[in-house]
Amino acid sequence: MKQFDLEVPETAHQISSDSWFQVSFVLTTSINSAYVLGYSGTVMVPLGWIGGVVGLLLATAISLYANSLIANLHEFGGKDTFVTEISLASSTMYRVTWGLQYVNLFMINCGFIILAGSALKAVYVLFRDDSVMKLPHFIAIAGVVCAIFAVGIPYLSALGIWLGISTILSMIYIVVAIVLSFKDGVNKPSRDYTIQGSSVDKIFTITGAAANLVFAFNSGMLPEIQATVKQPVVKNMMKALYLQFTAGALPLYAVTFIGYWAYGSSTSTYLMNSVTGPLWVKALANISAFLQSVISLHIFASPTYEFMDTKYGTKGGSPLALKNLLFRTATRGSYIAVSTLLSALLPFLGDFMSLTGAISTFPLTFMLANHMYLVAMDSELSSVQKLWHWLNVCFFGLMSLASAIAAVRLISVDSKNFHVFADV
Repeated sequence: MKQFDLEVPETAHQISSDSWFQVSFVLTTSINSAYVLGYSGTVMVPLGWIGGVVGLLLATAISLYANSLIANLHEFGGKDTFVTEISLASSTMYRVTWGLQYVNLFMINCGFIILAGSALKAVYVLFRDDSVMKLPHFIAIAGVVCAIFAVGIPYLSALGIWLGISTILSMIYIVVAIVLSFKDGVNKPSRDYTIQGSSVDKIFTITGAAANLVFAFNSGMLPEIQATVKQPVVKNMMKALYLQFTAGALPLYAVTFIGYWAYGSSTSTYLMNSVTGPLWVKALANISAFLQSVISLHIFASPTYEFMDTKYGTKGGSPLALKNLLFRTATRGSYIAVSTLLSALLPFLGDFMSLTGAISTFPLTFMLANHMYLVAMDSELSSVQKLWHWLNVCFFGLMSLASAIAAVRLISVDSKNFHVFADV
């Protein structure tokens, strides 16, 4: 392995303290978050049965492979300490990686706020469909709740019991979505599964959906999560990854495929808007999706919080000390306020997913992982292995560019069809 003189970053957060099983809960939560309620509409509708099923299976396999490369670089340079995506790339593209990672996490968090607002609106519509309260109002409420939660949970490892609660909440809305979708599918035998739009539209929507595929399985913060794992770090992290991409992926598959089977090309980008059933059951599922989005946002915002906490001096002292509480209120509150404003301004969930996958997930998880592995393992790789990794870098670079163009076009089209602060 090639050696580099890397400066391992200091951190105000806890490291090397979590079991692999707890970390597997974090990873499983990330792929079975409330975003799973959108994949029937944002992946299957533009890709159809063949493209959607094959695409999800391929995305699972290549995501496991790419994440395994990153996980095995944790001991990069003989160190086994707190390592971030940025420090791993510091010998090549420090500034680019820094920007990509935080843009990635910011956009994922905007999506969670949109999801949380959509879930709250769905509950409201069930009992009072009078159009007095609109989606931007519910997004604002979701932002306030996310900010309160962010102040109360100082770092990722402190989630503790909330990870168990998150899993229960996930199972509630996933089971409800599967059962109600299946019931609707049985009672509605005629569905249209054709991919809608002109030939040009199909090209762009299919390309954009490819970005949604990789978005579904990748957080862009694997090294930060891995930094919390107990020794032996790499071995324990691989256990967590195997659980994530096997048993952890099954709920995602089920809700995505059954949802699309039930409603075909008319499936909503938020599946709970398509299902029919008892009001209290739908309300329970939507409330669960709202609360789970709040927890998931905190997971994906943790690297940003860690950066602010470490850089601006909250190391030492109790997390509940008044100074630290006021600091978190100011910094995290400001971060979520900006996220909430953008979410309410352009509440197009599918577009956020496509753009995030294109401009950050493809480069961070696939291009950068292969490039870092090439740099770190240069002397140990054969010519064929080097060629393989370079082909990965080039292929996913092209996919990133094509998906970004498609995502920008989708946003442009939606912006013309809907005004800002739209009630979609």
